[in-house]
Amino acid sequence: MAEVESFDFHVTSECSQECAYCWGPQGIDAVDTETALAIIAKIASGTTRRIVFTGGDPLQRSDIGLLIRAAAEAGLEVAVSTTGDLLTEAFLDTSGPFIDLISLPLDGSTEAISARTKKPGHYAAVMEALDLLESHGGIDVKVATPVTRYNIDDIPNIALLLDERAKRLPGRLFYNVFQAFPRSMDPDVAWNEMVVDNTSFKELRRRVEATPHDYKINWLGHETLDKLYVMIFPDGTLTVPVGSDFQNYGPFLEIAEIAESEGFSTRPPHEPRAGESGRGGPGTGYSESALRGAAGTYAIFSMPHTMPHTPRRGPQGRARFPRPDAARTSTCPHR
Repeated sequence: MAEVESFDFHVTSECSQECAYCWGPQGIDAVDTETALAIIAKIASGTTRRIVFTGGDPLQRSDIGLLIRAAAEAGLEVAVSTTGDLLTEAFLDTSGPFIDLISLPLDGSTEAISARTKKPGHYAAVMEALDLLESHGGIDVKVATPVTRYNIDDIPNIALLLDERAKRLPGRLFYNVFQAFPRSMDPDVAWNEMVVDNTSFKELRRRVEATPHDYKINWLGHETLDKLYVMIFPDGTLTVPVGSDFQNYGPFLEIAEIAESEGFSTRPPHEPRAGESGRGGPGTGYSESALRGAAGTYAIFSMPHTMPHTPRRGPQGRARFPRPDAARTSTCPHR
């Protein structure tokens, strides 16, 4: 049995934002609570240590608190990747004891820069979310920024802003800086107007690292982003992004095992859904040889755990796992 360190469970496609660079699912109906709980139980029954509730925005789902608690009580480390627009004190009071990390997107150090790629008011919403998290010491925080041509010159300013925030947060702060990746379920994204090249991304890293910071910064370029993610879509299907495509392997609950020798499944995967493409052309799906190739390509099939096996204890006595880094907590490149 191959080891999958982390699953990104996209519990909904609904989201308050409309980010052009987002490669989360769009327009896909979500499974009901019973099925979602069964998916969580199956994930927890294997060697996987972490589940990321993402979307869309998982806080758009009315039963998200129940799903979070079920995952935590099943022994999984729980991360919640949200836009921050719907994060409230009431949610944190109820579900916070079962959450190890909350991930928030931040596209700029000011409202004006943020609004180039986010809806107006999002910057303020993230600042308010960070304010709320100052009183929840059991939750680590990840802030994530997609580097685009719209904000590349502002990234050093975001890093300085987070220097001040890190002093006020009782938990650990991590900063993920993504090189916006040309992948989306929307075929009409003008990537040539958005994506920065590798040289510019490396130079940005040099500029930011010239100043010391008291929190960890993870730099995620295109090569890294193409090897990190195992996704369960809102309809319960197992999906793995490869390059600009999304490979769909059918209902997760129907997959017998995840084997290194056969890719994800012992049967041929489903054909790509509408808006997706396959290596063999539209409607052809993938061959068993392609699956074996994927197993040899993805680090997830042999990735060692990034967390020690000895947990720390969080609120209510629940085992919480130390996180030396937060590079792998969401398929959405902006959080």
